[in-house]
Amino acid sequence: MKDLLVCAAGLGLSSVLGSVIGLTIRKIPHRWNDIFLGLCAGMMLTASIVCLIVPSVDMCGPDSWWQIIAGVAAGVALIGILDRFMPHLHHLSGIKDPESHVNNTALNRTLLFVMAIALHKLPEGLATGISFNGDQGNAFAIALTIALQNIPEGMVVVTPLMVAGVRFANTAMIALLVAALEVIGVIGGYFIGDISSFFLPFLLSAAGGAMLYVISDEMIPETHSHGFQKQATYALVAGVLIMLFIEASV
Repeated sequence: MKDLLVCAAGLGLSSVLGSVIGLTIRKIPHRWNDIFLGLCAGMMLTASIVCLIVPSVDMCGPDSWWQIIAGVAAGVALIGILDRFMPHLHHLSGIKDPESHVNNTALNRTLLFVMAIALHKLPEGLATGISFNGDQGNAFAIALTIALQNIPEGMVVVTPLMVAGVRFANTAMIALLVAALEVIGVIGGYFIGDISSFFLPFLLSAAGGAMLYVISDEMIPETHSHGFQKQATYALVAGVLIMLFIEASV
């Protein structure tokens, strides 16, 4: 439990760190933002398969393989349904072409941004918490991956809030709320996964499926939308190799 709380705190602090950097420099050059997000996308891609889906495969016999298929499908479907009713971060993360949400009231606009950010943070926290019910090495590898990814994401998500007219103090409070949501997700994921070891493969697969959706629908399109897709692709491959090295070392 102590290790779980340390990882939960680490994820929250990494998100806060990214937000602090974003609030300080306000705008990140797209080249470096895309390269770093590409690196993190590669690490998360490997973590979702090697640290979540593959261990669930190892837990299942031939008669329980349905848990893996159902779990991945459920994770993808859940985030897909939520994503359908939320604004996309890759549409909101830049200065150009803000969506019609900017024409709403300040309160509604802020709530839309918060929901969009929570769409990413909560599944990440759940994935980490659920993984603590399996192999501890995998859990630490997932936590490290998401913590690294939290820094650039925290930097990116505060910019649209400022552009949308949200005050600095409110933006800072929202950044703290987002970090807290991920911490809650970690702790909640752990207890959900602890309910029954029989359903653990399903839960691990669902967390992996949710991460795969976020990587494909949000992170990769974001890194390919500013003309730096080659650099982002090389960074993604490097992220995969780094994550494989981390997994082999823990």
